[in-house]
Amino acid sequence: MTLDTPYRAIFCDLLTDQTLDILPLRDVTLDDFIGKPGSLSGTVPIPDAAIAARVRRVAEGRTAVYLERGGDLWWGGIIWTSTLASSERGVLTLGIQAATFDSYAARRRIRKDLSYPATDQLEVARELWRELQSAPGGDIRVDYGSETSGVLRKASWRDGDETPYSEALEQLAAPTDGFEHHIAVYRDPVTGERVRRLRLGSPRVRTGATDLLLDRPGAILSYAFPRDATRGGTTARARGASVNNNQAEESRPLYSAEKVAGDLLAAGWPRVDLSSDHNEVGDRAALDSLAATELAEARGAVVIPEITVRLDGVVPPALLGRTARVRITDEWFPEGLDVRYRIIGCKVQPAERGRPDTAELYLEVA
Repeated sequence: MTLDTPYRAIFCDLLTDQTLDILPLRDVTLDDFIGKPGSLSGTVPIPDAAIAARVRRVAEGRTAVYLERGGDLWWGGIIWTSTLASSERGVLTLGIQAATFDSYAARRRIRKDLSYPATDQLEVARELWRELQSAPGGDIRVDYGSETSGVLRKASWRDGDETPYSEALEQLAAPTDGFEHHIAVYRDPVTGERVRRLRLGSPRVRTGATDLLLDRPGAILSYAFPRDATRGGTTARARGASVNNNQAEESRPLYSAEKVAGDLLAAGWPRVDLSSDHNEVGDRAALDSLAATELAEARGAVVIPEITVRLDGVVPPALLGRTARVRITDEWFPEGLDVRYRIIGCKVQPAERGRPDTAELYLEVA
């Protein structure tokens, strides 16, 4: 990225969100996903001592970076690592690697007993974030909505287990009737201030009221439909915590009933077994739900369609959770493909050296 691109890299204090500087950022790659942290990498050129003095304010672990395009925030997160490098010709650069704000939950551990009676699962998720932000130095300015799911959960974590908050959120969200989470960044339409908002959706995070129309020929530059049977299966079982009330006997983990995709077996698929471990789950009904979820997400062959689109006025910044209507006509789809997908991940490539702005979108059937 150069200074004449539509992007700006804004560096801020993580805890106060006070702007530290706006610096050029080159060789940028960034991605974002629902349910897991996204990443950003790039290089800050340091041509002289004045720029070096400004770049020194970028401190790993306490600096946030936003990528802005056309006045909209497209990405925001925490700089976790950096690399100062000098070439043989004495050219200085600072390489940075950052992750979206939800990555902070993986850097914090539950260090008190937490217990929630039958409570809406989305409120428990918010309470976990409130808890991790309540300790001195822990508030990274993530705020919350008021979404509800109608699904009540009992949940507890113990002091001393050192459970990462991210792991607790994953446990809570994993069942069949669970939820999705994502931290969105945007500017408040009234004040113009930057916002970091925890978005929760049960069972899915959804964005926008109308479909995003993407055509090939048209906005779609390329596409891929990878099919991977090594990640799929036709049966699933989930194993949980070891339970042993008799010390004279061998400890054995709880396990779910075997979930079977009978329709696939009847259609001629071979039996392929999936298995997963959930060491902190001690409830058989919860394990049954986890096994059913795993089988539902990996029936037969796993397919995650990918399309690459040109970024222009048609493609908005808030892509995750949005429904896209994908229409493709070519030799493989001579009669035309017309399918609605939900965008669950994206990877943006800013324009450089004659290459246009593009976004690679990861999709699931809506």
